[in-house]
Order: sequence, then structure tokens, then C-alpha cells
Amino acid sequence: MRVMMKVSIPTDAGNRTIREGVLPQTVMAFIESAKPEAAYFLPLDGKRTALFFFDLKEPSDIPVIAEPFFDKLGAEIEITPAMNAADMRSGVERVLKG
Repeated sequence: MRVMMKVSIPTDAGNRTIREGVLPQTVMAFIESAKPEAAYFLPLDGKRTALFFFDLKEPSDIPVIAEPFFDKLGAEIEITPAMNAADMRSGVERVLKG
């Protein structure tokens, strides 16, 4: 299932982990393993934030994916199902067919 994972990193932890090289290592390790179809980085609510869109094969993968962000970056994580335009169109068509 395609999901969006929002990773929010508190400012102090972000500053420290950038200086130590941990933040880029953690992000790149995730990108290499999960191969997200998109990754965006932005300031949001005063925190460094990343939005990753990727295929979550099994719910049991959540700890493997999330723990490095919790442990190494002190991040807050949100994972939610997400659709692309084709998914949305297919779902709406199914609704209309009743």
C-alpha cells in the first residue's frame, strides 16, 4: 500500500545530528532501502520535516522503517495511506458504479 510518512525533527536534535552527520546518513539509508517514489524536505511547524511517499509492503515493516528516525533523530513520525491520481480516479469510479 502506498503511504506518506511525515518525519518531523525537533530543531535542537536536527542541529546536533546535522553536525554529527547522523541526519543525512539516516535519511539516505531510508531512501536506499524503501526507494520512495517521492521525497520532499521542508520546514513545517518550526521543525525540519520530510515527506516520503513509498510502498509499505507489510504493516510489520513500520518498526523497521520508523525506529531509526525515532532513535537517531528524536523524530515524530506519522504514516498515512496515500493515493496518486490514478488511484483516486479508480476509487471514484468504483463509488459511482455503486
